[in-house]
Order: sequence, then C-alpha cells, then structure tokens
Amino acid sequence: MTSTTHSTAGRPSTTGTTRGTNTGTPPGANTGVGNSSWEEVITTALLGTDRRALPAGLAPAGKDAPVALLDAAAQLTVRRRAGLLPARAGARPTPALHDPRPQLPAAARGRLAQLLAGRSASPTNAGGRRGTAPDLTELLPQWLAAANGRRYQAPAALLPALLDAARSRSDLRPQALSFAGPRGLWLARLNADWRFALRGASGGTALPDIRDTEAVRTLWEEGLFAERVGLLASVRAHEPAAALALLAATWPTERAEDRLMFLDSLRTGLSDSDEPFLEQALSDRSRNVRSTAAELLSALPRSALASRMAGRATTCVSLDRSDRTGDGERIAVEAPHECDADMQRDGISPKPPAGRGERSWWLGQLVECTPLAAWTRRLGGRTAREIVALPVSDDWQEELHAAWCRAAVRQHDADWSRALLGMPSAPPTSGTGTSSLAERSKLLATLPEGERADWVAEFIAAHGLSEAFQLLGVCTVPWAASLGRSVVDALDIARDAGSYPWSFSGVMGLAERCLHPGEASRLEILTTTPDEQEDASPGAGGYWSEAFQRLVGTLRLRAAMLAELSQPGEPPSASPTAEPSEPTERPQGPGSPEASGSPEPPDRPKE
Repeated sequence: MTSTTHSTAGRPSTTGTTRGTNTGTPPGANTGVGNSSWEEVITTALLGTDRRALPAGLAPAGKDAPVALLDAAAQLTVRRRAGLLPARAGARPTPALHDPRPQLPAAARGRLAQLLAGRSASPTNAGGRRGTAPDLTELLPQWLAAANGRRYQAPAALLPALLDAARSRSDLRPQALSFAGPRGLWLARLNADWRFALRGASGGTALPDIRDTEAVRTLWEEGLFAERVGLLASVRAHEPAAALALLAATWPTERAEDRLMFLDSLRTGLSDSDEPFLEQALSDRSRNVRSTAAELLSALPRSALASRMAGRATTCVSLDRSDRTGDGERIAVEAPHECDADMQRDGISPKPPAGRGERSWWLGQLVECTPLAAWTRRLGGRTAREIVALPVSDDWQEELHAAWCRAAVRQHDADWSRALLGMPSAPPTSGTGTSSLAERSKLLATLPEGERADWVAEFIAAHGLSEAFQLLGVCTVPWAASLGRSVVDALDIARDAGSYPWSFSGVMGLAERCLHPGEASRLEILTTTPDEQEDASPGAGGYWSEAFQRLVGTLRLRAAMLAELSQPGEPPSASPTAEPSEPTERPQGPGSPEASGSPEPPDRPKE
C-alpha cells in the first residue's frame, strides 16, 4: 500500500511513486454513508447544501447539513484509499545526452541567477520613475548571446528558471534554448509548460556529424520537429546541395506548416541550383508555401521566375521622352489591368488588402520580384542613383520607389539601397531617397556594418534623435565609435535644451544595451545635475542626471558581465573595455525594432 496525503480539493492523492487502482468498498462493509457515491458528495459540495439536498443516508438527526456532508466526505475518502492497490512503477526517463561544453565560471553563474531572478522585476520606483538601477530584463539577451559565443553550458540548477524565461519571452528562445543544450531539451519533454522548446527551436539538440549520412538520415526521418529544423539548418550551412536532397526526399509527406519552415531554411546558401525544387514548390497546395517559393526565386536574378516577372514589369514601366512639362525625361507607369492565372502561380496575390487599389497592388508585386539590373537596361543604361532621381508621372513615384525598396532588400543590392536611401544629411521629406523610416531601416541592413553606422551617425548629427530609433535598431552591437559619439552628443544637446528625457527613453534604452561599455568613463561627466535654466522644464536636470547615471551603471554592469564570462588567457581585444572594432550582434529585447522582412508600403496613388 502506498503512502497517502490529504488533497486540498477533498480527493485522495498519493505520495508514492506509483498510482494504484480503486477497487471500491468490499461487499457488506459498513461505511455509514449508505449508497452515496463520491460523485454525489462532490456535486453537493460544489453546489452547496442550501441548493442541493444531501444524498440519502447523509442527514442523521441532530447534525447540520454542512457538517454531515464533511463527515461523509471524510468517510468516503478513507473508503476510497482503503481500496487503492499498488501499481507497477513507470519506466525511468532516458538520461539526457552528454553536454561537452565547459561549465560556466562561478561569477558568471551567479550573474545568470541574478538576471533570471530579476527578469520580471519592474525597474521603476514607487514614484513611477525608473531610477538609476540597470534594467536586468534587457541585459539577459545580451548575456545569453555572449555565453553562447563562448560555448558554455547552462548550469543544471538554473535550467527551470531559464526555460520559464524563454516561455514568457519569445525573443529569448533561440539564445536560451541554444544555451540550455541537450539537457534543456530533455527537461522540456517532462513538463508541458516547456513544450515550446520541442517545436520551432533547435538549440537544444545534439546534432550528428553531417558527414555521417546514416545518422543524418535517421534523425531527419525520426527526429522531433525541432531536431529536424536544426539538422536541416546545419546541413544547409555546410553542404547546401545535401540539405536540398534531404528536404526533397520527404517533401510530399510533410505538413504544410512544416514545409513552410523547411522551405525558409533554403535562404541560407540560396543559389541557382535550388531553382528546380523551388519551381515545383510554386504548385504547392499551401498559399504560404507558394508565396515563399516565389520570394526565394525572385532573389535569384537568373531564375525563370525572375525573367517572367521582369517581362511583365518592364511593360508597365518605361521612359517617357515626350517632355510635355519641360522637366526632361521622366518615368511613365501603366499598371497591369488584370492578374491572370500565370501571375498567380508565380506568387502574385490577386486580392489587395483593404484600402489598396488592385492595379497598384499588382504593380508593386511585379516590380518587387523583378531583378534590379533589368531597370538599367529598360531605362537607357542609367545607374541606380540616376534612375531614382528621375521624376515619375501621375503620382506613381511612392508606389514605384516602395517596390524598388523591397526589391533592394530582397536582393541585398547595396548600390540600389544607397540610391534609395539618399544623403543622410538631406531632409527626409525631400531629395531623391525614400522618406519612410521603415524602408530606410531595411535598406540600411543591406549595407556593410561600418557604412551603416556612419550613415546613421550622420543622420543623427543632421536631424537629431527624434526619428532615429528605427535606424539605430539595425546597427550592430556594440555601436561603432562614431555612432556612439553621435548618439551621446545628441542626448547632451537634448539635455541642454531643458526638455524632459522621457521623449528620448527609447533611444536611451538602446544606448544602455548598445553603446560600447568602454564609453562609461567618458559619460561620467553627464551624470551630474546641471544648473536649472530659466526656460527649462521644472526638474528636468534631475531626471537627465538619473537617466545618465542609469546609462553609466548599465555600461559598467555589461563590462562586468563580459569580464565574468572571459576565459583566462583571452586576448586583450576581447576585453569589454577595449575600443570596439567589429560589432557582432544587433540589439535584442521586447522594444527592439525589427530589421527584417519587406517594408510596409506607403499610401498608394488613386486609380
């Protein structure tokens, strides 16, 4: 007989390792509760004795109904437990796979415990002000990225807290599951709350050597979805053709949502050899799969789909030499009048979203999927910068430029991105470049890291920080020295203007996570409270002082975090206090702007 404890809900529960079988009460046993069943007692307790009469035999004379009900429940509980027989113990879980990564240094282990414990704490004080304490919530993604970069394994005792953090914050999951390793995936199988780790993330999987074709094939055919995603990504990174063959072998039997995820992995190492498979995917049953296949094919300038799209788009866009206005040559646009079956097979969506005209919707998709080199041939051999500078007839410029922006992002064309960005010092609403900050941020992502940082630094120097948040979000971390100086100088100017710092809280939060930790000593002078000017907002200087104190404190905490993760004998260039050279990551966290995907199109011309 297993040991038992009282259940808070009135039901019996076992504390042993086995769960037995209820055999009921032996015939003829004197229970004192008549023929009443456990279910009747529970129903009466839930409804209340005022609303439901006691079952027969439970209302002895002289006893209140609630007391009689509780007495009956106690007797039935003993009877049920007396009829519980021991059962066979279940099999023990298979041990987790070995994690060969080194253990965290003791100081780093303590730091991780602090970050996990403080991940849900509010950084504000009782008065609603953030105060000077660093926001630990925003530092956890950066700590995980640094720990993964040094290939440490997660401490076993902290795995539950780490998985809980990843459960509540999807932005943490890739780094958290990679850090959790095979033991984290093993643990997730034992707790339904962590089942997210078993699907859609591959960081916790121990993958076989990609040269072991038999092990790769077995895991691909028998593994969990997360393991298969990780395996396909690993094989694709080393042998793109082998990954494509692996996917093609099981493609007809995969579920639609799985096909979409697997197809997306082909973005890595995408080449002309993928075209036959992607052409077949254009006939897939799933609209999302067809759309992704068309997007990938349009990124291959020599693909048949890109050629078909170019043929359609170039008939809609041409050079107008009539010079009716005296402004010289301009671009004329004649949007398509229908979306035929061939266009739909090639990924053109026939139904526009609310508020969009059909013809402008079709035109934008055609131009977006056309190789950008086709426009040089179509428009008189002009360069990208010269094409973007041409006026466009009949208010089609926003539509055409927005489509070119999406094409430049999709095709990773830096020359077209530079042309569409324009000069950083020019006002966003004028000049030849796009005025959309969303489009600019995505175009910037196609430029080399140094050029990207210099462009944003010059933009901030010319226009301040009010429109810089999205642009800063695509710059790698830590920020380059020129960009860091530009941001700090702009914050200093804003402080001197006498306004409150709340308007710049987003940029200040990015600075806490993205400035190089070595900047802390240079910023110390800004932590003092300046003399209040006559035209300044009341108390603004004190708020700015708190904000800069928090910034300096966060930078120093980041420096300490990286130092704790450093191995003895690491080169000095890895020191967190050294001047930045090559940033390696982008800002992360709930407030980080996204830098991927197609930009949202602006308002379209009326048709």
